[in-house]
Amino acid sequence: MIKKTTRKPGRIIAIANQKGGVGKTTTAINLSASVAKLGKKVLIIDFDPQGNTSSGLGIDKDGLVNTIYNMILGECPFEDTVLPTIVDNLSILPANVQLAGAEIELIGYENREYILKNITKHKKYDYDFIFIDCPPSLNVLTINALTAADAILVPIQCEYFALEGITQLMHTISLVQKRLNPDLKIDGAVFTMFDSRTNLSAQVVEEVKLNLGQNVYKTIIPRNIRLSEAPSHGLPITMYDEKSKGAESYMLLAEEVVAHIGEEDTEWII
Repeated sequence: MIKKTTRKPGRIIAIANQKGGVGKTTTAINLSASVAKLGKKVLIIDFDPQGNTSSGLGIDKDGLVNTIYNMILGECPFEDTVLPTIVDNLSILPANVQLAGAEIELIGYENREYILKNITKHKKYDYDFIFIDCPPSLNVLTINALTAADAILVPIQCEYFALEGITQLMHTISLVQKRLNPDLKIDGAVFTMFDSRTNLSAQVVEEVKLNLGQNVYKTIIPRNIRLSEAPSHGLPITMYDEKSKGAESYMLLAEEVVAHIGEEDTEWII
């Protein structure tokens, strides 16, 4: 018998929440780095004009010649835009403030909601996971990310107005499913900045679980000073302090995310 393996297309996961300050970019950086540390080949797309995912992975975003902005405008190919990072197995399509002009630049583009999908669909077989760090707003970039994605991961800060942002996001997801990407699924919500010393954090967790049911990851990301420090050093938490609570939590989350998909398909040919 000959063992034949066929590679599955990689899973594209948009990390999104229309509410800012929820740990979205922190999750994008550290989840992608942790999944890469598990031996998976990973691409992270920085789709936020702030470019914090790029700088948080050691990229000099202001010195870049090509970014995802130039790529979506058709000015440069994938091969001239993608960069290695300081993390083994992790590459990035970087961004900087130029991306803020995309909303205006793409006016009049035919099928502009599908630009990122048309880029990623040709790269799904090159990576095990493609993560997209979305901007904290509903605009053409976010719509592009949700149209390209197989699933969405929602970081939720454990604070009073958490559910308000979730309600808005669920409405957006519903619209995208109806009109642009019927296959889009909610991979799950992950709680961030959890403070075990407060009753509020525990209350938020229970309330969101009641509203989202099973679509909640078991791993909860704690409020952790080392997580806050890592981006200023251009390092993911797994490299800045791998023994910290933050690093341990993101590794556990990475294991959960990887467990959602199977390994390579295997066929036995006789």
